[in-house]
Amino acid sequence: MSNENFIDYVKIFFRSGKGGSGSAHLARSALTPKGGPDGGDGGRGGHVILRGNAQLWTLLHLKYTKHVFAGNGESGSKNQCFGKDGKDVYVDVPLGTVVKNADNEEQEIEILHDKQELILLRGGRGGLGNVHFKSATHQTPRFCQPGESGSEAWKILELKILADVGLVGFPNAGKSTFISVVSNAKPKIANYPFTTLKPNLGMVPYRDSRSFVVADIPGIIEGASEGKGLGLRFLRHIERNAALLFLVPIDSENIKKEYQILLNELKQYNPELLDKKRLLAVSKCDILPAEDLQKIKKKLKLDIPIVYISSHTQMGITETKDELWKMLQP
Repeated sequence: MSNENFIDYVKIFFRSGKGGSGSAHLARSALTPKGGPDGGDGGRGGHVILRGNAQLWTLLHLKYTKHVFAGNGESGSKNQCFGKDGKDVYVDVPLGTVVKNADNEEQEIEILHDKQELILLRGGRGGLGNVHFKSATHQTPRFCQPGESGSEAWKILELKILADVGLVGFPNAGKSTFISVVSNAKPKIANYPFTTLKPNLGMVPYRDSRSFVVADIPGIIEGASEGKGLGLRFLRHIERNAALLFLVPIDSENIKKEYQILLNELKQYNPELLDKKRLLAVSKCDILPAEDLQKIKKKLKLDIPIVYISSHTQMGITETKDELWKMLQP
C-alpha cells in the first residue's frame, strides 16, 4: 500500500434520521360519517451504523466525506398505516477503527471483527398516531405525537492497525528493509530519516504455510510521546500488536541506551505497552567484522531475547521469525 493511500484519521459530521410524525386522521366515509381515530404511527428515523470490513486496510474511502446523514422516517397515515422507517446508513470501516467524541476525544466504540455492526447514532422514534390516545372519556382525539429528532455530532475515526508484531526503532534503523525482506511489503527505502511516513503492513510467511502480520511503524524519536517528530499520530498503532520487535543498528553509539530510550517513549505514551512480549534485533550486522560482532554479543546483556541480523545478507532472519512465532503463541 502506498503512503499516499494510507489514511488513518478522519473527522466526520454524522446525523441520524428524524422520526416521522404520527397521524391524527379520523375515519370518515359514507358508511361511517363519525368514525373514530385511525391515524397510524410515524416511522423510525434512520440509524448511522458502523460496519467492520476485513477487505479495508485504510480510511481512504472516507477521506473526502465530511457529512453522513441517515434518512428521516415518514409520517403515519389513515387506516392505521405506519410510516416507513428512515433509511439506515452503513459506514464500512477497517478492523481496528475506533470512534472518538470530537469534543473531548473520549473513545466511544471500536470495530474489531468482520461484519461487526455497531449503531453510532440512533434514529429518532416515530410519533404515535391518534388511535393510541383514544379512551372511554375521549373517544375522538384529534391530536397525535410528533416524531423524535435525530442525533447529530462530529466524530473522529482513527485506525489502530491490527497486526501481530510491531516494529519499533529510531528513524533509519533498518525497519523498512527488514519488512521488505521478511514479507510481501514493498515500503520506500532510502538512507535518510523518516523515509517511512505511514505504517506499512507485511504478511510474513512461516513454516508449514503459517504466517503472521508485521507492521512497520514510522520511526520514533526521543520525545515522541510528547508529540515530537511524527509523535503521537503513529504510536497508537503499536497498541494492538501482540508483540514488539525493537530494531537498533549495530553501529549505534550505545545499543542498550537506544533501546531504553525507545522503551521509555512507549512507557510515557501508554505504560500497558510494557506488558507486551519484546524482542531486540540488532540490525546491519553485516557492516562489522565477525570478531567485533562477537565482542558486542558478549558485552550486550538485556532482560529480553536478542537476535543479530542483516537484512542484506539474510543473517539471523530465520532465527528472528522463529523467535517471533514463539512469542505469538498463547
